[in-house]
Amino acid sequence: MINLSKRLLSVAGLAGSCKTVADVGTDHGYIPVHLVLSKKAERAIAMDVNQGPLRRAKEHILQYGLEKQIETRLSDGCSELRPGEADVIVIAGMGGALMQRILAQGKETAQSAGKLVLQPQSEVMAFRQFLAAGGYRITAEDMVLEDGKYYPVIAAEYAGCGSGDSPVTWENRGQEPCWGGNGMPLSKEPWQSGRLACKFGPILLEQHHPVLKQFLLRQQQQKQKVLGQLQENAKQDITGRREELLRDLDDIREALVLMDGR
Repeated sequence: MINLSKRLLSVAGLAGSCKTVADVGTDHGYIPVHLVLSKKAERAIAMDVNQGPLRRAKEHILQYGLEKQIETRLSDGCSELRPGEADVIVIAGMGGALMQRILAQGKETAQSAGKLVLQPQSEVMAFRQFLAAGGYRITAEDMVLEDGKYYPVIAAEYAGCGSGDSPVTWENRGQEPCWGGNGMPLSKEPWQSGRLACKFGPILLEQHHPVLKQFLLRQQQQKQKVLGQLQENAKQDITGRREELLRDLDDIREALVLMDGR
């Protein structure tokens, strides 16, 4: 069996079982190989925008004798994947902005999949906003710590309950967020109106995820330290930066209170 990193194991775990998985930006092809070898997927499509990663993926596919079950495709995002061709689409290890572009350009294909498994490396809050605006429901989440870095992983499906392609804030959406465990809306608690769910993950918060709590405590410590240094060494107006840090600390405190059940 192929030896996956903690991050990729989390991605594979949320992918679950399926008939066909498509891995966008496959790099070495580890996810498709793992899912087919473990019989979680009957077949897979490994896709990348560059030939180099595809060559590496092909080497691993041949190494495990899976060339009849895993196909490779040169593809910019989902451009070479037909709507309905894959019931699970994995997009992992990219910046949130790039993943937004891939999902927007491959909108019909993404919406037709039974599940998206998404692992944004940056701009995570904005990425969750994009999902909600586009009508995607977050159905599961995980978070892992690997080599000193925290990685959130999101499973989502198209539910058609978004507010369109414009940027979203929950104060002006005019509808409840379509997020929650088992696809149920989260709407009974004040934090579930949006900002904290968007910033830290609705299901990670709901499940009191231990790695999220560790992340919040570390962020709290780091931001308190920065705030103290800023106030001690300020040589110019720090009002804007100070207010930003205080808002972040307020959000972290609110999330920790929620997770502690107080």
